Amino acid sequence: MFRVLGSPRKLCDGVSRREMLRIGGAAMGGLGLSTLLEAQASAEPAAAETFGKAKNCIILFLYGSPSQLETFDMKPEAPLEIRGSMQPIASALPGIPVCEHLPKIAQIMDRVTVVRSVNHPYPLHGVANAMTGTSAIDVAMELNPYDERHHPYFASCVEYIERQQRGGGPGEFIQNVALPFPFSSKRSDQPFRAGPYAAFLGAGYNPIWTEFQGEGTVSIRKERANGEFWFEGPEPYLGCTRDSHFRLAAANQLPGMTLDRFDRRRSLMRQFELNRPHLEEGLAGKSLGQFQEMAFSILSNPEVGKALDVREEPDPIRDRYGMSLFGQSCLAARRLVEAGTRVVSVFWDEYGLAGDAWDTHFDHFPRMIDQLCPGLDDGLSGLVLDLEERGMLDETLVVLISEHGRTPKINSAAGGGRDHWSQAYSVLFAGGGVAKGRIVGSTDAIAGEVVSRPVSPKALLATMYHLLGINPHTTLPDRAGRQIPLVPDGTEVLHDIMA
Repeated sequence: MFRVLGSPRKLCDGVSRREMLRIGGAAMGGLGLSTLLEAQASAEPAAAETFGKAKNCIILFLYGSPSQLETFDMKPEAPLEIRGSMQPIASALPGIPVCEHLPKIAQIMDRVTVVRSVNHPYPLHGVANAMTGTSAIDVAMELNPYDERHHPYFASCVEYIERQQRGGGPGEFIQNVALPFPFSSKRSDQPFRAGPYAAFLGAGYNPIWTEFQGEGTVSIRKERANGEFWFEGPEPYLGCTRDSHFRLAAANQLPGMTLDRFDRRRSLMRQFELNRPHLEEGLAGKSLGQFQEMAFSILSNPEVGKALDVREEPDPIRDRYGMSLFGQSCLAARRLVEAGTRVVSVFWDEYGLAGDAWDTHFDHFPRMIDQLCPGLDDGLSGLVLDLEERGMLDETLVVLISEHGRTPKINSAAGGGRDHWSQAYSVLFAGGGVAKGRIVGSTDAIAGEVVSRPVSPKALLATMYHLLGINPHTTLPDRAGRQIPLVPDGTEVLHDIMA
């Protein structure tokens, strides 16, 4: 059975408006994060059964943005120029069809919740808008990770807040990892994109990136702007070799670094720090100290490399996730949270060419059928089922998300295309306190406008914080020491997606 739900009017986490005004006033008076954390700990949550239900989180970010009409909000009765050529198939959730090219995901729909009514006013590739507290996004911000208007990435905020709670140390295991390679580093002809960075918290809270170790098994030619930009070669998102695995990008920059040499360097660095106390006074110094502690923790912990080595998994498990870059990244994410990582981000990123991945302005249907749906089908279904069978799904929040949706009407580009569309799109949740087999919100007859239960990206973030046990009313210190809301544009928690 499924339900299409409306919006209960509740304050999240049991904190009243009066209490929040009082707490907010205290923060403005200089008490800041510690006071808010104390208030968070002492508050009686309205949804105590879900607050902190998730011990860890896996974010699956489909960069470029998939079409809602070819995934979780199909409109088979719409005109051909809207519905396209793909057909719906029945899923494990009665009455909720799924695209025919996602047959394995169709079988896990009774384990997930889909929010069909996400919307915002920025149809750009704004990972920052989707995954940070940034109130607005523009092209200049999108293409500049160092723009001072940016807010910290979700996982960076989680790591920062939890470090403060335990006294500032990096912890026993890395808590904020991103796969499969540094964001937007494998594409040509464009600068790095913004989004998954710590912004004013300091670079020491950036995700720790991995580097993919392996080869693609399927060659492809991609073109953009009538052949002005092109890529030709093996594409690991289409298939990768059995020896494929991941290593930390930071560790790769230190060849030959033995533990003995590492310990000597650490001793020398400590002596340097004792003679340079003023270095820690500025943000750059704090970030340097965080980098050092992080490096010491990582290099001395062999369990990190072991968790990233998916070659240790039996072939049937690897095949379940799919022998593709996305599938094996999902498997590495499961291994990392199993080993103790708090938040793992898996980006389906551009490869070889800007305007790639899920950004289907042209050849939409061929790309969906041949390049995109198969890897997503294997990776997502494999992750959910594997977590479930290991008894980890109830404590692991899985979020399949992107920056926006795609236009209802198919454009006239070669192979058909759908352009950027942020007025209505779908996001999928599973595990970690989330209900099973639920649909939240709805769109019109062409999946173009929200008609019930509108949801903002900030509400999604607030809900994710809530499930990880972080009050979304918390504030963060910016570069000037001012207290900035964790989620500036609203802290509504979506209690209607929760179990």
